[in-house]
Amino acid sequence: MRLGLAAVKGIGEAVADRIVAERESGGAYRDLRDLVRRAGVTQAQLEALATAGAFECLGLSRREAIWLAGSAAQDRAEFLPDSLAFVQPPLFTDPTSYERLASDLWATGISTDDHPMTHYRAGLDARGVLTSNEVRTHEEGRRVEVAGLVTHRQRPATASGITFINLEDEHGLVNVICSVGVWNRYRRVVRDAPALIVRGMLERSVEGVTNLLADRFEDLRVGVGHRSRDFR
Repeated sequence: MRLGLAAVKGIGEAVADRIVAERESGGAYRDLRDLVRRAGVTQAQLEALATAGAFECLGLSRREAIWLAGSAAQDRAEFLPDSLAFVQPPLFTDPTSYERLASDLWATGISTDDHPMTHYRAGLDARGVLTSNEVRTHEEGRRVEVAGLVTHRQRPATASGITFINLEDEHGLVNVICSVGVWNRYRRVVRDAPALIVRGMLERSVEGVTNLLADRFEDLRVGVGHRSRDFR
C-alpha cells in the first residue's frame, strides 16, 4: 500500500501537485536540496516528508533526512546553486519498530504495516485481555476485558443517552456499549483517552453481532498520536 504526498502532515494537495508536476517536467529529484530549489518546499514540509519515510527512495533514512532538512531548506532558488555548506549526517542507530510506527502515525495518521496494539499485546495477554478475534468466538454472557484504540464515539439522539464506542486492535474492531451511568462514572477516561481497556459483559445478537456492555473503563497509554471521530 502506498500513500500520496498530500496525505503527509503539512503538505496538502497544492504542494503535492507542485512536487509531482516539477518531477514530471524536470525529472527525478537528486536530493533534498534539489527538491527545495525546484518545488519550493519549506523546512517543516521537508521534515514531515522525512518523518513519513518519503526520502528512503533517495537512500536516506528518516533520521538522516530530518537531520539534512534544516540545511537543505536554506538552499533556495534565489541563491546560487551549491553556495551553502553541506553537512554530512552522523551515523544514526536504526529506529525501533515502535519509533517507526510513531513516525508514521504522526506524519500520515496511519501505518500500513504495524499497529500500536501489537506492542502491548504480551502484557494484555498476560492480563487475560481478549483480542477482537477472540471476542467474536468467546462465550456470550461472560464478563471479559478488551482493549484498543478508540476510533469512534457516537451518541445518537434516539439512543436515550447510550454511547456507542468502537475499539480497534491489530485484528479488527470491537463494539462497546456504554450506558449513561457508566459514562458518568468514567466520563474523563472514556471521553478523552485515545486508547482504552474496557471490562464488560459479552452479548451476541441473533444476527451474530457481538457487543460488549461496558461496566468499567481504563486508560491505556499507548504513547502515540491518535484521534478518534466523535459524536458526528
